Amino acid sequence: MERKQKKQMDLLTAIEQIVEKAKDSKLSPEFYRKASRYIKYVSDKLDLTKEQSVMLALFINRSDDSSIRISELSEDVKCSTIHILRYMNDIDVLEKREFLRCCRDLNSYRKSISYRVPFDVIEAMKRDEKYAPRRCTGLTCQELFGELEDIFDLRKENELTYESMVQKINNLFEDNKQLQFVQMVNLFADDDNDDKMILVLFCHLCVNNSDDNIGFHDLDFLFDDKREWNRQKRRISNGNHFLFYDKIIEYNNDNGMVDRESFRVTQKFKDEALSEVVLQTRNRDKNSSDYIHSDKIAEKQLFYGESIQNQIDELGGLLDEGHYQEITSRMKKAGFRCGFTCLFYGAPGTGKTETVLQLARQTGRDILQVDVSKIKSCWVGESEKNIKSLFDSYKDKVKKSEKAPILLFNEADAIINKRQEGAERSVDKMENSIQNIILQEMENLDGIMIATTNLAQNMDKAFERRFLYKIKFEKPTLEARMHIWHEMIPTLSEHDAKTLAEKYEFSGGQIENIARHNAINGILYGDRGNTLESLITYCDSERLETKQTRKIGF
Repeated sequence: MERKQKKQMDLLTAIEQIVEKAKDSKLSPEFYRKASRYIKYVSDKLDLTKEQSVMLALFINRSDDSSIRISELSEDVKCSTIHILRYMNDIDVLEKREFLRCCRDLNSYRKSISYRVPFDVIEAMKRDEKYAPRRCTGLTCQELFGELEDIFDLRKENELTYESMVQKINNLFEDNKQLQFVQMVNLFADDDNDDKMILVLFCHLCVNNSDDNIGFHDLDFLFDDKREWNRQKRRISNGNHFLFYDKIIEYNNDNGMVDRESFRVTQKFKDEALSEVVLQTRNRDKNSSDYIHSDKIAEKQLFYGESIQNQIDELGGLLDEGHYQEITSRMKKAGFRCGFTCLFYGAPGTGKTETVLQLARQTGRDILQVDVSKIKSCWVGESEKNIKSLFDSYKDKVKKSEKAPILLFNEADAIINKRQEGAERSVDKMENSIQNIILQEMENLDGIMIATTNLAQNMDKAFERRFLYKIKFEKPTLEARMHIWHEMIPTLSEHDAKTLAEKYEFSGGQIENIARHNAINGILYGDRGNTLESLITYCDSERLETKQTRKIGF
């Protein structure tokens, strides 16, 4: 019997048993005694100590969570967080061996550390195999840049320390010395890791982001040491960096004037070092968003119920530039996030989008409107690049604009809906990845983001928590409908407006449709009188459910 049980043992079985026996155990010596057989199996299989094996099992038990905190592990075994902290050296080893990814969010006011278990680790466990980070040898230059993109993404999301990033990139270059690009980088910056990382990052932005307009905001995630980053920044801004001396980068120009905060990789270096990859340049806003200038937005009268009107008025007051600057300044001093994130939700045609436009017009703020369908790409990995590029573009516009523009995700149902648990398909993983990027960007937002949706009930809870203001747009009241009828058709008598408002509980968008229908018929056939009778006909046509179903046949 014992022999049969040993034969059936695998990593997931052993991990499951460790977790089961760890419940309420406080990780006592008695727990280690009862789970010794399973701990030994994991330790021998993965070349870990028994403490590391137990910590790994506890993390894998929560692998469906992309933000695991140490306090959650202590809850699982019913011990103090301090007791788990005694295992931090073991957890650090798991991170260095890439069984775990650690996100160190040390720049926000909440300063937090969380972990996740990479998908490749789970797959190795399922196959009952020892996990080892793959070494990438014999890559093409295009494939190497794909690996660099993954590394820089992990660094940007604080899942790699600077030292770990340097080690991974140096290993990648060591395994691919045959590439001309690797040889050129080693020629220019092999003796100084800081210089080497900055050079590689510029090349990554040029190749993977097709970016010929690189700003400091594209680079400032690189260093842990802010003093080192400031030193590098001064050298680049003054043109005293080896990247300028060796003609690797150059300043961009703005109407003939040198822009000391905008850079591009020189054509000379592209020809010499990047000839192995296909380069394309693009405008970051292209095919992903539309920029709407506030002075181009037509004024439009909107009618709301009293509760909604009060919320809109309050938000309009907050977005007034004087109030906005004062509030954001005080929020920063108090250590709070200063981004304004707003959700407008409710039935179609209730004025959500038009409200954003009118708020922008009233407060003099331009709008960067996101076309979600264009953000999503059929190519795996492209959508994530698009959404990151979009937020980078918005940050750039905030810095360059007198007033922070509004980032508008219109009809955002497709990107704020519930995330797929245990996603297996590539498209589901992509959707989850996009949502994770947006959630992270919302945490760090320094600006104004408004999302509109018709289906708030499908929204993921993580998004719900991150929207500071949530305004529900309901169909207009009787009084509001009367005002809308008058606004749309000024010749309508008060009696007729009341009749239509009482008879049809339409949204503002539906009333506008009917008014347009009426105007078009007036142009085509002239004023035939009997306005109310005509409008009732149009109203009945607007309500699809009142139409009789036509039989289809021959």
